[in-house]
Amino acid sequence: MSAQRSIALTLTFLAFLHGGQATAQPLCRPEVGIESVHFSEVMNLKRFWTAVMNVDASGCATSSGLFALGFIRLSETAPDLEFTEPFIWRSGQMSVRVEFWADEAVDRYWIADVAACPCRRK
Repeated sequence: MSAQRSIALTLTFLAFLHGGQATAQPLCRPEVGIESVHFSEVMNLKRFWTAVMNVDASGCATSSGLFALGFIRLSETAPDLEFTEPFIWRSGQMSVRVEFWADEAVDRYWIADVAACPCRRK
């Protein structure tokens, strides 16, 4: 993911979180879970960490929203690095992908944050 795109997604993510707190509607959160993960083979000195996600947004009035995954990246040539990557969830099953260099690995990963959504009216 290019640095420019990553910055734009992060800023959008932060604006969404901040703006969502000012609304008068009741807020819900979708349930986001990681079903499986996989590291690809090395191609052009890069490889991809891919996760299959399950999103239950039955309580949300929207069909998509923002969430972030946290990572601790290990590297043969650099210090360990903790970082987050923003993504857009869609209800149901979906895949997300993060690019790493060939000499990097994922030590840990977690769901770092899930933005609130307007609740579905009953």
